[in-house]
Amino acid sequence: MANPWTGEVALVIDGQRRVLKLTLGALAELEQALHTPSLVALVERFEGGSFSTRDVLALIGAGLRGGDNDVSDAELRRAEIEGGPMMAARVAAELLARAFMLPTDT
Repeated sequence: MANPWTGEVALVIDGQRRVLKLTLGALAELEQALHTPSLVALVERFEGGSFSTRDVLALIGAGLRGGDNDVSDAELRRAEIEGGPMMAARVAAELLARAFMLPTDT
């Protein structure tokens, strides 16, 4: 079960429920992979609705690795995500939000 208080989000990939989490290492991976000047810029892209499929896949991939799931980027690109692209985008946005949410923000 995903624990939202620790930043976890669940997603079904290829029929298997996975728990994703953006750890500090996963966040650093995102900055590098997306050539983003800051994570604030990435958050602003999601808030403004100007994120790309590449952003979504990078967030989900980093979240999978942060959640101790052994899924490569190549496997993720071929994977079937339950709920399709809209669910993937929703989970990516939720991962970002939870990564920066304080326990008092609920």
